[in-house]
Amino acid sequence: MTRIQSGAIALTLLLGLALAIPAAFSADSKDVVLRFAALGDAEPKPEPRFPHMAAAVADVNRLAHAIDMDFVIGVGDIAHKGTRIQYENATEVLQALNLPFYPIMGNEEHGSTVERYLAYANRWGAQKAEIKDPSYVVETDTVALVFASPDVGRDFKDSGIEWMLEQIGQLAPRPVLLIVHGAQTGAYPENPDKGITHARFAEVVGQPNLAAVISGDLHMDMERVNHSKRIGAVHYLHIPALERTKIPDETRHTAMFRMFTVRADGEVLVETYEVGVAEPLERHDYRFHLRGDARS
Repeated sequence: MTRIQSGAIALTLLLGLALAIPAAFSADSKDVVLRFAALGDAEPKPEPRFPHMAAAVADVNRLAHAIDMDFVIGVGDIAHKGTRIQYENATEVLQALNLPFYPIMGNEEHGSTVERYLAYANRWGAQKAEIKDPSYVVETDTVALVFASPDVGRDFKDSGIEWMLEQIGQLAPRPVLLIVHGAQTGAYPENPDKGITHARFAEVVGQPNLAAVISGDLHMDMERVNHSKRIGAVHYLHIPALERTKIPDETRHTAMFRMFTVRADGEVLVETYEVGVAEPLERHDYRFHLRGDARS
């Protein structure tokens, strides 16, 4: 059972789990309690076209016919500068997604208003509870996902930090996956100056039930960076950009998305799919445990 909370409102979503899992997946797939895909930055320029995001949506839809999937998340920066034409063209693509889609804002969406973002975000993906605020919580019995949109640009005000601390604290001892647009500065040395600068974000990542930070923003080439790592007791997972790669340079771009599979014992497998390729890229697999290697 999955619940989305926005402010004081809690709505229940019942997610179907009726599809068979193919033999390519491990024999203990019956122990999977949550599976979701993660789409990275799009914000194409100069033309408002989303070919790689459309291909990723088609891939996710095909996967959802073969394995049980619950929803898809987005780490922000879908609409470049938050323009209406970018939102309209992205919406045409994301309305084809056959699963609920839970996005956050990025610095690009802050090029326009929060109201414009929410109006479009509620048109993306299959039916789900209404997203009433840019930051919200999606709960399952095993793990909770805290979706924290930046307050300005890619950073947080004091109120945003307090909101994250309150949500993560209320969810304890349940493990939490925190979805932010960019991780804190320094988390990825490939561009150490870009990210969250608020000093109190250290308190957020210091919460004892925070298991992982999932972010995008940097547009990193998965083949040439350290995209998945542990810093202290928290795991950091980068979601690659769909339309453009920037780091370590812009000489090549391979569109990819990632898949998170959570098992009943708390093990999490993070897989990476190249758009248009049926099987995940094993070299980019990353595993961690929601509780076992966290703070005691």
